[in-house]
Amino acid sequence: MEHPAQTPSIRSGSRFKNPERQSHGFAGVLKWFFSRKRADWPAWIDSKPGPAPVSRVTGDEVRVTFVNHSTFLIQVDGTNILTDPIWSDRAGPFSFVGAKRVRTPGLKFEELPRIDAVLLSHNHYDHMDIRTLKALENKYSPLFLVGLGNKKFLEKKGLNSVNELDWWEKTSLSNGKSVFFVPAQHFSGRTPWNIDKSLWGGFVIESSHVQIYFAGDTGFGKFFEQIHENFSNIKVALLPVGAFEPRWFMSPIHMDPADAVRAHQILKPGLSVGIHIKTFHLADESIDAPGEQLEKNLRQNGVDKGEFIILEPGETITVSP
Repeated sequence: MEHPAQTPSIRSGSRFKNPERQSHGFAGVLKWFFSRKRADWPAWIDSKPGPAPVSRVTGDEVRVTFVNHSTFLIQVDGTNILTDPIWSDRAGPFSFVGAKRVRTPGLKFEELPRIDAVLLSHNHYDHMDIRTLKALENKYSPLFLVGLGNKKFLEKKGLNSVNELDWWEKTSLSNGKSVFFVPAQHFSGRTPWNIDKSLWGGFVIESSHVQIYFAGDTGFGKFFEQIHENFSNIKVALLPVGAFEPRWFMSPIHMDPADAVRAHQILKPGLSVGIHIKTFHLADESIDAPGEQLEKNLRQNGVDKGEFIILEPGETITVSP
C-alpha cells in the first residue's frame, strides 16, 4: 500500500498538538485530584496466566492474545508483535511509585515466543514501561516502533533498534509487511517538563490478508474516518474502553465505551476488542464499568455483542479473513 495522503502531526514550537481538542493540562489535573470520586477496585484478583502461546502463526490466521492493560501479543504472517508491553508490578517511574497492578499478567514473560516487533503508542508509564522494554531487548532484541521524539530517550535506555514515525508514515517488519503510525487524540509526557514533546498515536499492521489496528491510548476524533478511508480491510481493531471517568477531564484523552462503539461503527472491522482495562486503577470508574457500559452501548446502537468483545487476561482469539 502506498503512503496515505494525510496530514502529518502538528507542532507548536517544541510540542505536539492534537488537531481537535487539547488535554486539560496541569490545572485540570489538580482540579480532578481534589474533586475526584474514585470507585473501589479490588486490591488483588487471583488469576492464573493463560497457556504458553504457539511459537509462530503462518497461513491466513491471526492470533491475538490479551496480556493485560493495553498489552497484546499479535501473531500474524510468521511474525510476533507486542503492543505497549508492561509486566512490571507498577506503572510508574520507580518500582515503588505509580499505579499498582491488581492481577497477574495473562502470559508469563518467560513463555513468550520470540518477539520481532514492539509497538509503543506513546511514552506514559503504563504504555512505555522501561523495565519490560529492557527485558525484551536483552532476550529478543526486537524492532521498537514509536512516535517522533521517543527514539533518543529509548536508545539511552539501551534499546538498539528503534524506528520513530510521524502520523501516516510506515516502516517494514522483518517479514516485509508494513506497519503504519496513525493519529490518536491524546498527549505525552513522563515529567512535568516534557509534556507533549514526543508524539502519540496508533498503528495499523498490514498482513498478507488483512489489516490489524491498535488504537493505543486515545479520545474520540475525526481521525477514525481518515483511518477507515485509508484502511478499509481492518479485521481486528483494538480499541480502548477504560479509564474514562470523569468525562469532563478524560474525554479529550480517553474514549469511554460509547465513544468506542462509535469508532467501531466508523472503522467497520470484522471484530473489535476492548483494551486499557482490568489491570491498573487509573481513573474513577469501577473495574467492571467498561464491560457493563460496552454491553449497554452495543445494545443501544443495535450492534451484535459478538462484534465487540472484552477478553480475559491470557485469553486468545483466532480470526481468519
